[in-house]
Amino acid sequence: MNNELEKQIDKIAPEDISRTLESAYHVIFQGDHDRIDDLLKHGGTLLRKAAQRFTTTQLILGIAGVAAVAVAVIARIESQSDEGEVTDVSKSEEEPKLSKAE
Repeated sequence: MNNELEKQIDKIAPEDISRTLESAYHVIFQGDHDRIDDLLKHGGTLLRKAAQRFTTTQLILGIAGVAAVAVAVIARIESQSDEGEVTDVSKSEEEPKLSKAE
């Protein structure tokens, strides 16, 4: 019976992971939003296979890890986009200082 169960469960292939990461790269870093459908399809396939393989706790920890990485990447992208902005700081640097003699 255990042998039959192994045959029914799809194994996670390296191609599944590479397709998902490639789609994510095109969508996130290159801004090719036409590939969102591919990302959802490949990510869904990977998630379905992982759900068959892992326990509930392993799935929750895996998804939490992916979410943490996504938050870190988004924060890094946001900080890089703020580097080019110019702010006016001349008012705070040029305040006249009064001396005690005046």
